[in-house]
Amino acid sequence: MSDDDLRLLSHVRPPGWTNPEPAARYDLVVIGGGTAGLVCAAGAAGLGARVALVERERLGGDCLNTGCVPSKALLRSARVVGEARAGASVGVPARASPDFGAVMRRMRERRADLSPHDSAARLASLGAHVFFGSAAFSSARSVSVRTGAARATELRFRKAVVATGSRPMVPPVAGLAGTPFLTSETVFELAALPPSLVVLGGGPVGCELAQAFVRLGAAVTLVEGASQVLRREDPDAASLVAASLAADGVQLRLAARPQRVDWDGRRFTLALESGPVSGDGLLVAAGRVARLDGLDLARAGITAGDDGIEVDDRLRTGNPHVFAAGDVCSRVRFTHAADEMARIVIQNTLFLGRRQVSAVVVPRCTFTAPELAHVGLTSAEAQARGSGTITVPLGDVDRAVVDEDVAGFVRVHHARGRIQGATVVGAGAGEIIGTLALTMQRGLGLADLAATVFPYPTLSSALRRAGDEFRRTRLTTPVRGLLGAWLRLFR
Repeated sequence: MSDDDLRLLSHVRPPGWTNPEPAARYDLVVIGGGTAGLVCAAGAAGLGARVALVERERLGGDCLNTGCVPSKALLRSARVVGEARAGASVGVPARASPDFGAVMRRMRERRADLSPHDSAARLASLGAHVFFGSAAFSSARSVSVRTGAARATELRFRKAVVATGSRPMVPPVAGLAGTPFLTSETVFELAALPPSLVVLGGGPVGCELAQAFVRLGAAVTLVEGASQVLRREDPDAASLVAASLAADGVQLRLAARPQRVDWDGRRFTLALESGPVSGDGLLVAAGRVARLDGLDLARAGITAGDDGIEVDDRLRTGNPHVFAAGDVCSRVRFTHAADEMARIVIQNTLFLGRRQVSAVVVPRCTFTAPELAHVGLTSAEAQARGSGTITVPLGDVDRAVVDEDVAGFVRVHHARGRIQGATVVGAGAGEIIGTLALTMQRGLGLADLAATVFPYPTLSSALRRAGDEFRRTRLTTPVRGLLGAWLRLFR
């Protein structure tokens, strides 16, 4: 391990950590130390509750260790390569020579820098009891924690929350299980850049990492079973991302389902109906599944289905004393969604709250170049409802023009001005979508965007343009006639 890896572990799995003596009963026992679990434990303890958190591996979960933090650090380095390649278009010809080893070292440094926020010491300073070990329900009101061969520790609770997250899904492709493929949990352990890489899956993880690795110097082929990458997204927006991937050098094999994977000890070969593809590395990015192993849910009267633990709109399981939050119970598997679900759990478990997860507006973003962000209804759903749609091309936005970044748009779906959904594709889409999510959450609409002053020149001014476009649709011929008559009175 590098010094930064050791620094990371000193916070998220401290060597020599001794589990505390358990309290007679806890107000809240949290199983899982990822985003949802950390927010639950820190928030509840900060409010004065007696809290225990149990983590099997490392605090911070996927987000800190193998997800958002390392991937965005990698994408930051890859973005520099993209900027250098585009330099000539702004009069600054430049060349980039990526150093993969240095890129990975920087990623580990930044990950370690952020780890104190998720540390055992921080939780303990808030008053929470941190237990490292495997948790399993021993009854409807207790959890058993086992570390190695030591005797299990019983934690009795008033309320509990399961926040064990998710893990990469391994698709049922013949030959895959017997090969040393990479996933999002192992790809950041690479010490050397694979000369060629096959990415299986064209979702957000697959697209982000395919673009990062091709920009850093690998020959990348992306295999996706659907006819477009990012199959959940607006086809127009997804096509812009696909075009950018192709321009960077990613070979796209769409509508291609792998029939078999072969590995000869050195290279991988995927058999496809359209012909085989091969590479020195294979990255499987085919989605995620809830992490439920070893929990003994049945002992607590908790059931699980295809999407993980079954919960109601208040995030309660079949056991009224046990809640769930984050990837383990939701198809909306984002760090920010897990954070919000944890806040709902705190209110509903400790303070007789009745907050409902269905009332929350959750945006999403794929951090490719260009970024693709979305919230609410999709284009297909909006069309089925007969919603109105307004699209502002980035070519009409001054900042995008001067930045040479016009490949994108802001598209808003609405019902009489009330925003029902939106897609943004372009630089900074992840920042812009937050404003639209706020607008939807607060019940505002396009007229409110038209009445908001955005700084000039920014990409956010596209939102006011969308509002102005809506206002123009309200200026019908009869309305124009009435306005004309009014103005004539004062001539």
